Amino acid sequence: MLVNVKFFKLFLIFFFLTANLFANEKDQIINQLNNLNSLEFTFNQLINDKTEKGSCLLEFPGKLKCDYFDDKEKELIINNKRLAITQKKYNKTYYYPISKSPFLNILYKDKLLEIVQLSELEVNDQMIKLDYSGESQVSVMFDKKNLDLKGWKIIDQYNNNINFTLNVVAKNDVYKKDTFKIPEIN
Repeated sequence: MLVNVKFFKLFLIFFFLTANLFANEKDQIINQLNNLNSLEFTFNQLINDKTEKGSCLLEFPGKLKCDYFDDKEKELIINNKRLAITQKKYNKTYYYPISKSPFLNILYKDKLLEIVQLSELEVNDQMIKLDYSGESQVSVMFDKKNLDLKGWKIIDQYNNNINFTLNVVAKNDVYKKDTFKIPEIN
């Protein structure tokens, strides 16, 4: 009986220490996100079996500009509720609403903070992974050492699996006013 009580006490101590460590990591991520206004990063994007690479500027709330390193010279711009993809090589722009896009989970800090707060936390030696099941399935990854955003996994409105990994180049830069301007309709 005495052994069971000691084991139970040890289990409780371990449980509360582990829960406190996870809560502490979430609090640190939340604090870092609260102090973040913009990011510049390079990325690798895997959609189903197709890999794309490029660089992006992200400004909270809801602004993203990505230049893809491809033969079509693709540029993606999101400015709040509109998304435009331009193929500069062909001088062609396509427009999409993003109202149901899982990108909204990343582009708005309040939604990203909600994901951090309400998600299941998984930690390994290098990465903190947060799994969220809300309107859509989202996993967001952060670097364990510096808590930088490292990427996300989502399923888009067309049922594509998107695995997006990134490397932060700069934080809290101020961008020119027209950086996230949606191109005019062709």
